Amino acid sequence: MDWLALVSDTAVARAMTRLPVLYILASSAHIMAIGALFGSVLVLDLRLLRLFRTLPMSPAIKVLSRVAAYGLTAALLTGLVLFLVRPAGYLQNSAFLAKLALVALGGINALAIRRLPAWRQFEASGEASMTLRLSAALSLVLWASTIIAGRWIGFL
Repeated sequence: MDWLALVSDTAVARAMTRLPVLYILASSAHIMAIGALFGSVLVLDLRLLRLFRTLPMSPAIKVLSRVAAYGLTAALLTGLVLFLVRPAGYLQNSAFLAKLALVALGGINALAIRRLPAWRQFEASGEASMTLRLSAALSLVLWASTIIAGRWIGFL
């Protein structure tokens, strides 16, 4: 694949391989971004599943959604930087491919939840419908599976 050679020969990829501390920093930033994403999703999904009932929803939704969005953006950017170092190796790794699919499914689920009329009702009343609770459970499974797939990459 010609484009993989181009990708692995970018200035960023060369810098990451020449200065291992850059790879360590990018990897650490990736983990922190995942922590921000999953931490905020976890709290919001558990609230949808009727835990943390005393948590006021209006301010919490805004903060948690924003932290999740920033976390996802940072995880995608740092993940791209890490990918540049060994693109061919990652594309041959089934755990990496599973992780990409799970990230896509988690993102689609999050966007779908926000489009439901039940979401607006939840924002107003703090009570989650069965549909939202099922989506929250799916969200937890998808994002936890994403983390597991990410850890699995190094073992394949």
